[in-house]
Amino acid sequence: MELIWQSNYTSVGVNEICKKAGVTKGSFYHYFETKADLYYAAVLNHWEHIKVELDRVFDPARPALEQLEAYLEMVLDHARGKGLAEEGGKVVVGCPVFTSGGQCGCEEDKVQLAAQEMAANKIAYETALIVRLKAEGRLDGDPDPAQTGRMLYQYIQGLLMYCRIYNDVSSVLSDLRPAVYRIVGLKAEYRQAAAEASSAA
Repeated sequence: MELIWQSNYTSVGVNEICKKAGVTKGSFYHYFETKADLYYAAVLNHWEHIKVELDRVFDPARPALEQLEAYLEMVLDHARGKGLAEEGGKVVVGCPVFTSGGQCGCEEDKVQLAAQEMAANKIAYETALIVRLKAEGRLDGDPDPAQTGRMLYQYIQGLLMYCRIYNDVSSVLSDLRPAVYRIVGLKAEYRQAAAEASSAA
């Protein structure tokens, strides 16, 4: 995943993967028929680590507004912590799974499947967050949780891709919070309270 994160799926070859892992091509093909099979297994492993973090962020013991702020901070922390590659000074923010799925399109079924499954997993958390925010009376109007959860995921992935293209994480830091508040329809009084709480943290 690290190789793909700093480059892209199509440009990383089996030879490079084997060299990074310190194994021979024979060993590689003993366990995986193709690079896509290895990639899919790596994504499943990656998801298990992400899930632990999401379970902590979306702890049911937390009020929904606190969950939202914790989620935004998680995205911001990832952008800050992974803002620069070790070589070349290029920004590598974004989700490597989402990026790879977009690069390969329909040409690699396993890569596309990995992106779809990762998206569905994350959207489930975001949809549950909208359900709770709505139940606690934090949102304007009567938003559809499933649609709003998808829109939240789509916006965050698009913003991270934008930052990768422009080699600059400043848009994540400045635009994430106000845009997400608009997408979910957070009431004005809670936007102010959340912004103050975030600034004090």
